[in-house]
Amino acid sequence: MDILSKARRSWNMSRVRSRDTRPEQMVRAVIHRLGFRFRMDSGRRLPGKPDIVLVRHRIVIFVHGCFWHRHSTCSLAYVPKSRVEFWTKKFNTNVERDRRVERELRNLGWRVLKVWECETRKPERLERRLSLLLGRKPNFFGEKHA
Repeated sequence: MDILSKARRSWNMSRVRSRDTRPEQMVRAVIHRLGFRFRMDSGRRLPGKPDIVLVRHRIVIFVHGCFWHRHSTCSLAYVPKSRVEFWTKKFNTNVERDRRVERELRNLGWRVLKVWECETRKPERLERRLSLLLGRKPNFFGEKHA
């Protein structure tokens, strides 16, 4: 049973944003600080509409909310107590769609990275992880890479 009224729950859910979220802004800031340049609008043409696209490096980044995309090791990925069947079906659909989209992008030659919402809470750890995932710091002087 929901402790909020139907109107209040509707209002709460209307405030959940799908684009330009705080975790997404944090990831963009870190990637920019690492010296990478990226596009956000290019993702609209790709399967799954990635949040960030590093065209030059053929890398797409999804910034996933732990609740909606079911981060398995996170306490934010709980199942609401009301309408359990509805939520279970919705979460399973989301996870299956994420897998399908990742497969499609890899088949198109893109490298797919996932950053979880909970990982954005510690900026220094996020920066370390992204620099490892992205493989290297970018080259600012036009030198050839081995």
